[in-house]
Amino acid sequence: MKILMVCLGNICRSPLAEGVMRHLAAEHHLSWTIDSAGTGNWHIGDQPDHRSIRIARSHGIDIASHRGQQFSVADFDQFDRIYVMDRSNYNNVIHLARHQADRQKVHFLLENEKEVPDPWFDDALFAPVYNLIYDACEKIVKNEQ
Repeated sequence: MKILMVCLGNICRSPLAEGVMRHLAAEHHLSWTIDSAGTGNWHIGDQPDHRSIRIARSHGIDIASHRGQQFSVADFDQFDRIYVMDRSNYNNVIHLARHQADRQKVHFLLENEKEVPDPWFDDALFAPVYNLIYDACEKIVKNEQ
């Protein structure tokens, strides 16, 4: 299984989701490839937001080595599943889809197309966002085994 997590800038939510999913895959001895990207290009090459690094580290997950990258059409060929954090991310990714097979790879991380809030403007959101991401990744691992 090859999974890509996608948010806007690839410095808050998607690196957290990548780190959580890598952690869970390792715990369950799954040889999955997991990565993340942003729909925007503002943070290409940047380290994750320090608040994302801190909340991940508090749960024993190290995401500090991640560097921001932008989602591209080639990602449809590289990944089996593409999980987006919100409606805007979904629309941006779907807009790049070349055909139905590409579109079928794109899913919201949360069930029922619920959105993972962007914690960028509110420090207090990082812990709840981490918990939402963790629970969603746990469900994915359970459903894919």
